[in-house]
Amino acid sequence: MFCISGESSLGGMRKCSPWTFLPVMFSFFTAAGLWVVYFIAVEDEKITPLSSEYKRSVSKSPPYISIAGDAPPASCVFSQVMNMAAFVGFILGVLRYLQLKPRVHKPWLNIGSLVALSLACFGMTLVGNFQLSNDEELHNIGTSMTFGLGTLFCWVQSFMTLKVNLRNEGRRAGIPRFLLSGAVTSCMLLCILPMASMHTLMYLFSTDFALMAQRLHMHAARAQWALVMFFLAFLGTFAIEFRHYHFEILCSDEQDPPLSLSESFSEVSEYQSDQL
Repeated sequence: MFCISGESSLGGMRKCSPWTFLPVMFSFFTAAGLWVVYFIAVEDEKITPLSSEYKRSVSKSPPYISIAGDAPPASCVFSQVMNMAAFVGFILGVLRYLQLKPRVHKPWLNIGSLVALSLACFGMTLVGNFQLSNDEELHNIGTSMTFGLGTLFCWVQSFMTLKVNLRNEGRRAGIPRFLLSGAVTSCMLLCILPMASMHTLMYLFSTDFALMAQRLHMHAARAQWALVMFFLAFLGTFAIEFRHYHFEILCSDEQDPPLSLSESFSEVSEYQSDQL
């Protein structure tokens, strides 16, 4: 038998579970890895810095995350960061599902939330392993899965945070999550609408209007970076509830009951005494 379980810790505020640091470390190192990709691309003059105005040129592209991680050596780091983020993000989703499972009144919400994050994590692997210049269609599918289902996950988790109200901290954790969910959604709209406006201007009007629309690239790229940072901050807030819980993996034979650590030591000592 193999199972993963989560239990509430009875300790006080001073005794935080080690699992508290998993969401925080995930958010910090994923964000740091993405910014390393950005600075490598800027150093190699592949993209325009976020702080400057975008001017259409042959050598530099707008600073979208996908473009920053499109060419080596930045693409190598980008692929590694996205794969690791997808794996740890999926683990966070499973732990959060186990945490809410005994207390949620609508299981389909908890299951749907886990499915949404799992598919979003799968989208991360598509984004990281299929660069924009190699397979644009598959890359864009992964981007849509990551951003779309990730945003859905944020809203569902925000709602369940208030409803479940773990340790009477529903409002304390729920209100910041609703704010972050709103920020993620706003950034996604700000990322999509400028691009749609740009293509419309290029299609309907003259070249002068198209050149004016190129400025929207910078706003869309900044919104995309902000979206990702807000999403990582949202996942980092799981540390609020994780500090009260510990999770363990249990592996045992189906015929025999699982042995605790103390029982194992007892059997070893009895065996040694018999040998003497």
